Parts: sequence; C-alpha cells; structure tokens
Amino acid sequence: MAQGFLLFLLFSYIISINIHACNQIERCSLLSFASTLSSPPLNWTSLHCCHWKGITCDQDGWVTHLLLPSKGLKGDISPSSLRNLTHLTHLNLSHNSLYGSLETQFLLSSNRLEILDLSYNHLYGELSLSLPSRKIRILDLSSNHFFGAIPSSFFQQASNLTSFNVSNNTFTGYVPSSICLNYSPFVRLLDFSSNEFGGNLALGLGECFELQVFRAGHNNLSGLLPEDIYNATKLEEIALPMNSLRGVISDKIVNLTNLKILDLSLNQLSGKLPLNLGKLSKLKFLTVYLNNLEGTIPASLRNCTNLVELRLGFNNFDGDISMLNFSKFSQLTKLDLRYNNFTGMFPVSLYTCMYLKAIALTGNHIEGEIKIEILSLKSLSFLTLGHNRFTNLTGTMKILMSCKSLQTLSLVGSFVGEGMPFDDGMVDFDGFQNLRALNMAGTNLTGEIPVWLSKLKNLGALILAFNQITGPIPSWLGNLPRLFFINLSYNQISGEFPKQLCRLPRLVYEPIASQVDQYEFELPVYNSITTNQNVQQYRFSLFATSIDLSNNNIVGDIPTEIGQLHLLCQLALHSNNFSGVIPDQISNLKNLEVLDLSMNHLSGRIPLSLASLTFLKTFNVSYNNLGGPIPTSTQIQTFNTSAFEGNLKLCGAPLSNKCGSNKGIYEDDTNNKDLDNEPHQLPWFYIFTVLGFIVGFWGVCGSLVVNKTWRCVYFRFIDNIQDRLYVMVTMRINTMKRRLRS
Repeated sequence: MAQGFLLFLLFSYIISINIHACNQIERCSLLSFASTLSSPPLNWTSLHCCHWKGITCDQDGWVTHLLLPSKGLKGDISPSSLRNLTHLTHLNLSHNSLYGSLETQFLLSSNRLEILDLSYNHLYGELSLSLPSRKIRILDLSSNHFFGAIPSSFFQQASNLTSFNVSNNTFTGYVPSSICLNYSPFVRLLDFSSNEFGGNLALGLGECFELQVFRAGHNNLSGLLPEDIYNATKLEEIALPMNSLRGVISDKIVNLTNLKILDLSLNQLSGKLPLNLGKLSKLKFLTVYLNNLEGTIPASLRNCTNLVELRLGFNNFDGDISMLNFSKFSQLTKLDLRYNNFTGMFPVSLYTCMYLKAIALTGNHIEGEIKIEILSLKSLSFLTLGHNRFTNLTGTMKILMSCKSLQTLSLVGSFVGEGMPFDDGMVDFDGFQNLRALNMAGTNLTGEIPVWLSKLKNLGALILAFNQITGPIPSWLGNLPRLFFINLSYNQISGEFPKQLCRLPRLVYEPIASQVDQYEFELPVYNSITTNQNVQQYRFSLFATSIDLSNNNIVGDIPTEIGQLHLLCQLALHSNNFSGVIPDQISNLKNLEVLDLSMNHLSGRIPLSLASLTFLKTFNVSYNNLGGPIPTSTQIQTFNTSAFEGNLKLCGAPLSNKCGSNKGIYEDDTNNKDLDNEPHQLPWFYIFTVLGFIVGFWGVCGSLVVNKTWRCVYFRFIDNIQDRLYVMVTMRINTMKRRLRS
C-alpha cells in the first residue's frame, strides 16, 4: 500500500514538471534568437525555458509571452528564428536597439498574436500586405524606420484591432481613414503622427464609433477636416498639429462631448471658433496657435471649467481681454494669447488662477500696470508681456522681483521710453533669484546697465538690444556663473570690450552632466531668443551660446583673451569702432558658427588660423582696413564676396582683386603675427638709430673732451694721417703728369 502511494506521488511530480516544460523546438528557436543579439546576456541557461526571464508558457508548455522591453538588446531581430513560436500571443521587444525588417514568414506563422510591440527600435522596410493575426488587438511599430505606403489590404484581418500606432516613421501615401469602414470597427487609438503622409483626410473616421484617440500631426496633410469625424462621439483626443489643413472648425465639433484634447496648431485654419464651443465641458487642452483664426473668444468658453491649457497665440483674435472671466478656470496652468489683437487692461481675474505657470500676452494692445496681486500666482514661471502698452517699468520690476518661481521674463517692446530701473529704485534687491532669461529689448530704455543685474546668479540669457543704453559694458557681467547668451546690440554703449567678459564660466568650462541646466520653458519661445522665428524651442540648454555687441560705439582692440571662450557659438561685434588686428586666438573657438567683425577699423591680415573654424556658417569682415591675401584652400574662401568687400588692400578669391607674388607670406606664423601687429608696435628702427648715434658720437668725442692726454694724441694722430694723405696724393698726381707728357 505504501509503495503504491509513493509511486502515485512520483507520477504526480513528473507530470507537474512536464506541464511547464517548454517545447524543445521552441527552446531552440529562443536560443537561436538570443544568439543573434550582441547585448547583455539573457541568462537563458536552465533546462526549462518557461522559467526564463521574459518567457511565459501555457499549461501545455507552449510559449505564449515573449516580453523583453528595455533590456538593451542589440542586433538583427531575425524574425525567422521566432516563427516556430506558433502559440505566441504577446510579443514586446520595445525600447531596444534591434534592426532588420519584418519577414513575411514570421507574420504568417504568428496567427495567434494579440499584442505586437516593436516600438523604439531601428527596424525598417515596408509593411506586409496584411496583419499577421485575426486576433491582434494592439500593434505598435512607432519610432522605427519603416517606410512606404500602408497597403489598403493591411487591415483585412484586423477585426479585433483596438490600437494601431505607427508614429515617428517615414510612411507616405494617404492616412488609411477607412480602417473602420471595412475592417476594424472597434479601434480606439489611431496614431499616424510624425510621418510623411500627405493629401486629404478621407471619409471613414466617422465609422470608428469606439475611437477615442486620433493623432496625425507632423505630416503633410492638406484640405479640410472630414465632416464625418464629428460622428465619432467617443473621441477624447484629436491631435493634427503641423500640417496644412485649411477651412473652418465646424460647429459640429460640439457633438464630441467627450473631447478632452483638441490640438489643431500650426495649420492654415481660418474663420471663428464655434460659438457653442463651451458645450465641450470636458475639454482640458485647447491648442490652435499659429493659424489664421479670427473673431472674439466665444463667451461659452467659460463653461469649459476643466481647461488646463488654453493656447490661442499667433492668430487674429480680438476683443477686450479684460472682459474675459478667467476665474472659472480654476485648473488653468498655461495661457498663451501671443500675437493677436486683444485690447483692454490686464485681466484681473487671471490672478485667481492659482495654478498658473505660464502667461504669454506678447504682441497685443493691452494697457495698464501689473498689480501686486500677481504674487498670488505662486507657480508662475513664464511671463511674457512684450509689445503691449504697459507702463511703470520700475514698479513692475519691484513687484515681479518677489515672484520667487519666475524663471522667464520678457518685456520686449513694452514700457517704451521709460528709464532702466536703477539701483536706487530697487532698494535691498534680492529678487529674481531663479530668473534664467530676461528680455527687455526694444523698449528704448535709457541709462546704463544697472548693478542689480549682477545679483542674478541663475541668469543664463540677458537681452537688452534695441534700446538707448549708454556707458560701458560692466566687468561684473563676466562673473555671472550661468550666463551664456548676451545681446546688447543696437544701443549706444561705449568703452572697450571688457577682458572680464572673456572669463564667463558657462562659456569657458564644459559643464558636467549634473550641471547641465534641465530647465524647459513652459511655452515655446521663438524669435525672442532664437534667431529663427519659425523654430520652437522648449529646452533652455539647447540655445546657442552667443555674445552680440553689434551696432554700438565700442572702441579699442578685440582682447586676445577672447580665445578662452571655448564654448562660444556666435560672436557678433560688427558696426562698432574696434581697431587693431583680428586676434589669432579666435581660432581657439572651435564651436564658433557665426563670426561677424564687419564695419569696424580692423587692420592687418585675416589670420590663417581661422581656417580651423570648421563649423563657421556665417563669416563677415567687410568694411575694415584689412589687407593681404585671403587665406587660400580654406573654408574662409567659400563665403560670398560681400563678406570681404570694403577692404581695399585685401586680395585673392573670392574677390576679383588678384594678389601679386605672395611666396612665403604664410610660411612662418610668427612672422605673420609681427606683420599683423606692425602698425601698433613701437618704431624700434628709429629708436636704435638714435641710440647708435648717441653712443658712437659721445663714445669718441666725450673721451677727448674729458682727457687732455688723449686729446693731444688724437690730434697728433690726425695730423700724421693728414700729412701721409697729402704726400700720397701729390705723388700720384706727379706720376700721372709725367705719363701724359711722354
């Protein structure tokens, strides 16, 4: 009896082991797959592959799940090694570095797949004619290198598809809008964004009755929004930014009562916002900036009490902004109304939006003063009030200096004609301690650069261009530890280029990873800091390092210490009164992309060492007093003639003025420096001539005057020489006379 019981236990144990013992063919396939990867080992060493990391089997020992996301896998995906996994239902290899294409054999054998996630890899190729499985529910191929058109037959077997994501690839052709019309009525997410799809959005999306998310931004779509999209009443997100869509936003959009995100920015939409837009009471993000929309903001919008971001900038909206009641938007964090035609006073109701992080009102016709109530916005980080009609700059700065969270402040073109807030007006200044970007350009501010700016230890960008600022550049600017962007152009600044400015820590020393400023603007900035108004930037650290002192009255030499600014990308000193030579040390600025020294009084030659500046995109030394040949066989010669004109003594390509024999001009770099510096050296030739005369004359005559014995000997010696010369000359003459007679 006991022996029978033991046999029963042994038999049960063997069965329990075999239940989870994987199929040997599948085990070999998995090992073959792992062998093609050059990545951290997967430690698939045990006998039973069902116990391997990332592997799940069913009760019969068939592999159903292969889940290896973010494992650092590298190499060819080799789908052929996985085609023997015939019971696979879940495959996730996302966020790795796999490459290769999806082979048809693999797709045909994976007829049980329900979830396929290969996103964030380096896979490429065109999609097959149809999906691999009728059971597939989620397909994510985003962030790869797939290309070509998506075949119309691709969704024939996709009756259970709920999520389809092919964003961030290079697909072309039309967006397959008819996916729900014929094949996948239950799809909830469609993401075609960041590809190269073109043409109109065809009808069909209205048949996606379960569709919740539709994204097709950053493509080349054109035409009108399809009318039937408003029939997909379960839609929660429509994101179509950065296309060429035109037409008006239909009043039918109010049918989408579940809509939370509407992003139609960077298109060519026109007309007005629907009057009943407020019926979208669940709306959280309304983003329609950079279109051609017009009219007033509909009063019904106050019913959208869940708004988190309202971004209507760069359109033609108008109306009295002070009439808008923002107190209803208790969740509002970002308000962008830049570059419209709003009028009226600064809306006091904004001060009740306690969670506001960003207010952008630049480019309107708003008047009045900033009130102290703005300090109730404890999270305010981004404030732009430029190109309006605000007054009392000093009072505004006194208030805002106590806004401890403020990191970006732009007052460009506002407070016109007022004086720079001076130190006596900023008593006990200790504010703006977190300020990173300050833009006060274009306001016709008068006075000198105030000392209170020297206390802004986190300041990275200082823009005071297009004002009437006088006086010298203060040396303490070179002590600001985070300053990397300086624009003082178009002022009346005088004095010399301070050598202390060549010690800016952020331009001299490469920051370690932990010191890189991770600050991101709450809203994108355009031409307030960037040079290209079409470029949106969020990351502060991505802006080019720059010093722009152009169009001032700065005199003197360009300091040789400028070569210490190794991280500088842009240097603009044009339209000043700089003299002397172009310092050879500029060649140390290996990251320099812009160098403009035009319209000064620089002399000497263009240093040959500038040829090492391989990143130069803009170079201009026109209208100076430069001479000699333009360095040959260098990038310098690739710039247009206009970069060198106005220097009468310059010669060589690309100028039409040909050089003579220039052999040996650049053979010795030291000699070049001597030549370049010649106009500014002491006249050593004349000095040594005078010294030689003085030493020679008084060395002889002085001793004769002082010593009587030497004087007698000297004159006796002179008499002897004179007698000898007389005898020699007389004898020579008599000899010549006798020869002539004979």
